Amino acid sequence: MNEEFIFLLERLVPALNKGVLVSLQLIVPSAILGIFFGVVVGACRAFGGGVLRALANGYAALFRGTPLVIQLFILYFGLPNVGIYFQPYTAAVLGFTLCSAAYHSEYIRGGLLSIKRGQVLAAQALGFSTFTTLIWIIIPQAFRRALPGCGNEIVYLIKYSSLAYVITCFELTGQAKIVASESFRFSEVFMVVGVYYLILVSVASYGLRRLEKRLEIPGFGH
Repeated sequence: MNEEFIFLLERLVPALNKGVLVSLQLIVPSAILGIFFGVVVGACRAFGGGVLRALANGYAALFRGTPLVIQLFILYFGLPNVGIYFQPYTAAVLGFTLCSAAYHSEYIRGGLLSIKRGQVLAAQALGFSTFTTLIWIIIPQAFRRALPGCGNEIVYLIKYSSLAYVITCFELTGQAKIVASESFRFSEVFMVVGVYYLILVSVASYGLRRLEKRLEIPGFGH
């Protein structure tokens, strides 16, 4: 058994497997919370009153307009200056959620605005409140239309979860950087890391395609 194979099996793969578990612990809650808050913010941007819509638009502009790494630095290194402290994992999940929700809100807003006004008027004529109309009639349709965009954001989330290591949350990329720095085998290490991310993205893309197919309504497309 040659040296490269021993390095791969005994040093690199165990470290990367440890890191990918942390990555999944970052990605899954961030994706779920990001979609949830994205729906809320998107609904406020599409149907909120003047102040509420302005706040939602400001939030989306702030988190879509600034680099994620800067947001993570502020959450982890900046907020302690005002007495707010987060553990690395908590800061990473919070940062990913806030950033992801801002992008999801744009897809959701577009989906909501694509629903014909007549459906809202018909629901109101049947006695539905605005909130009930949104929850049971508008948002389910809008989510189907926004799902490809939201799925694309989840794929991006998988990849930019690699930034967690900059605030000392050592996920897949962080573990790879440690191994590469100790062994000076940067090419080999990061080529294998690329394969890990490719597998994660491929699995997520397959799951999202299955979800789109599952939510398809016969006669109405996706």
